[in-house]
Amino acid sequence: MKKFCAAGAIAISIAVSLISVSVSGSALAGPTPAPANAYAYIGYPNNGQTLPAGKPFRVWFGLRYMGVAPRGVKYPNTGHHHLLIDTDLPSSFDEEIPSDRQHLHFGAGETETTLELPPGKHTLQLLMGDYMHVPHNPPVYSKKITIYVK
Repeated sequence: MKKFCAAGAIAISIAVSLISVSVSGSALAGPTPAPANAYAYIGYPNNGQTLPAGKPFRVWFGLRYMGVAPRGVKYPNTGHHHLLIDTDLPSSFDEEIPSDRQHLHFGAGETETTLELPPGKHTLQLLMGDYMHVPHNPPVYSKKITIYVK
């Protein structure tokens, strides 16, 4: 009887763990829905491209199956761009995207910007935010690209 109870307790423990993983997995994004097929992309510069040091360059943002709207505008299937520089996507998508030198906010609905980065290897990635700067559910982001400034 004790062996059966131990096995039952283990089975219940595993079931509870699986349930909590699936619940927390769905809670890792913000409350604003996004189309499942939506994605962002960086149109320029290209992955692997080398850019001249000391000279500003244009970064062009792209978005498919969603629209761009300024911060504070709550309209279905819209959001605004955030450019991540030399950093990874947030570990959790259910909080406001930070605003600092590595997380640039384009809350006026901009679709391009000009950057000047120091010489070296850099990464760029886009992450869409809703009207409150929180990623959508599911999160909408671009592939991370690497550029070189020389």
